[in-house]
Amino acid sequence: MPELILVVDDEPKIVRIARDYLEKNGYRVLTAGDGQSALATARREKPDLIVLDLMLPNMDGREVCKILRRESAVPIIMLTALAEEVDQVTGLEIGADDYITKPFSPRALVARVRALLRRSKGEVKPPAMIRIGGLEIDAEKYSVTFNGAPVKLTPNEFKLLFILASRPGQTLTREQLLEDLHGAASSIDRSVDSHIKNLRKKLEAESNSPSIETVYGVGYRFIES
Repeated sequence: MPELILVVDDEPKIVRIARDYLEKNGYRVLTAGDGQSALATARREKPDLIVLDLMLPNMDGREVCKILRRESAVPIIMLTALAEEVDQVTGLEIGADDYITKPFSPRALVARVRALLRRSKGEVKPPAMIRIGGLEIDAEKYSVTFNGAPVKLTPNEFKLLFILASRPGQTLTREQLLEDLHGAASSIDRSVDSHIKNLRKKLEAESNSPSIETVYGVGYRFIES
């Protein structure tokens, strides 16, 4: 089941934007407009991560964060319109795991959410060597062979192949591929499509090789032959 994210902010526009982008990227989303509602929802629904605004009516985000941290280890990203370093440090000192300042890029928020969920779950790194049928991908030597014959790839083609082959059958969005490729997914980069197109040509030149399948409207997945 997709991870559950609780978005807490008293600005409906921000809540709507965050919810739309998180849902678009496969997350389930709950929302709250004040601190007390946030606490009640968090206790009842036990979200996998909370995006928490610093300035909230009735009970501010600092107090909510302190209470949540006493009760659970749920990952918390603090949202704040205050860019001063002291406010960022304060948020981290009271238990927030990350922070992002307003105005923010919705895709950057999604990238932060994804990265924090991975860290919190202690995601296992893929092996240095991936073998699927006759395909061998060696991350240490930065080389790819098929049935013993070398397959020449550009650095980005190699990275994309390694990312996809390390999660066979799993659909990855362009944003996910960009985040793994460049460390961020702040903008749509259609170059991913070009890299995939070239990668397919090189793989499909080999008979019975694995392939990269397009999941229309979503992204790509690696399919074993």
